[in-house]
Amino acid sequence: MQIYVEPDAIKRERYAEQLLRAGYQTVPDMIELQRYFNGHPDCLLVVFGAAVELDEVLEFSAYQRVQRPELGIVLVRTRVTNALLQSALRAGVREVVRDDETDIRAACLRAIEVGKAMQTTVRPARTADSTAKVITVFAGKGGCGKSVVATNLAVALAAGGSRRVLLIDLDLQFGDVAIMLKLAPARGIADAVPMTGRLDESGLRSLITHYIPGCDTLLAPANPASADQISRDLVTELLTTARPLYDFIVIDTSSAVTEQVLAALDSSDWYVLVVTPDLPTLKSIRLTVEMFDLLTYPPDQRLILFNRADSQVGLSIEDVEEAVGAPLSTHMPSSRDVPTSVNKGTPLILENPGHPVSRAVRGLADRCAGIDREPERVRRRALLFGRRNASKKPARSDAS
Repeated sequence: MQIYVEPDAIKRERYAEQLLRAGYQTVPDMIELQRYFNGHPDCLLVVFGAAVELDEVLEFSAYQRVQRPELGIVLVRTRVTNALLQSALRAGVREVVRDDETDIRAACLRAIEVGKAMQTTVRPARTADSTAKVITVFAGKGGCGKSVVATNLAVALAAGGSRRVLLIDLDLQFGDVAIMLKLAPARGIADAVPMTGRLDESGLRSLITHYIPGCDTLLAPANPASADQISRDLVTELLTTARPLYDFIVIDTSSAVTEQVLAALDSSDWYVLVVTPDLPTLKSIRLTVEMFDLLTYPPDQRLILFNRADSQVGLSIEDVEEAVGAPLSTHMPSSRDVPTSVNKGTPLILENPGHPVSRAVRGLADRCAGIDREPERVRRRALLFGRRNASKKPARSDAS
């Protein structure tokens, strides 16, 4: 399976028949690429036409270099320079070629051969000791965007099917995960109640609702009254059973600190605390941090996400950090595209991977997955500012 991204409709039409015969799917932009790419984990090659924005290609390539190293990326440009080659190769682009059909065809064949060779490398099998990292997303006050963060984070961690992620809706009375992902569940967490004390892998799988490749969900009860039947022990049992089956488990919680939420927190490897720039939320997050201290949850495993960070409401980032009593790990901007994506039932990270909100969520996912992209960002900034400085003429000296 290969994908050709070409915004130019005339070129797309000209290549369409030839590309389809060769097994390519043509898409017009990055949004369509992400939709198609996420549904085809067997994809070996993505070709970016000359009209695709370079920054979008580099961001996509740098991310996939870690998630799907066998994926070949070919970049087509009307003009190939040394600076372009350096930045592309650093980001993981396999081939950079001129906009010439013969050159493109040869580059694609080479990239596919390398990808097939890398696929034959045997990946280490998942052992009994290999268990999922549990990430609990919590906010002490409703309306902070907690469910938006949880759903987008789960999709980001799934990385187009290269990882296995389970998203659990533990807001047992008013969970929104099903509606936010346009899922119509046949079963959910409430159906685990009769299995309490004897839940096994097959029982858990019978409760799961599949979402996209790499991402499953365990949904909240359709009837809020069922919440009372779900005990703390059952939550612990669900997590214990699920951990060997997944790479990550993302838990969306209620705003109240219930016994079930405490069970999730006690089992967590990461705690994502969502805060917004308003005084009631700052008060609740400060109390949450103090509660975490009392419960001895490690401070270095807490990631505080500052949602709507660019809102002009009279509170600076320094004010928020002082009120919270801890540094902010991720800044997520405010955008009307977020509620629009919620109303569509499609996480923004799927609909628009290059959106600033999507980039912030991917940064959070990288932290949870132990991936450090800071060196790459530093190199890009150095390259960018180096170009800017080089373009400036030296100031004229008064002494000359």
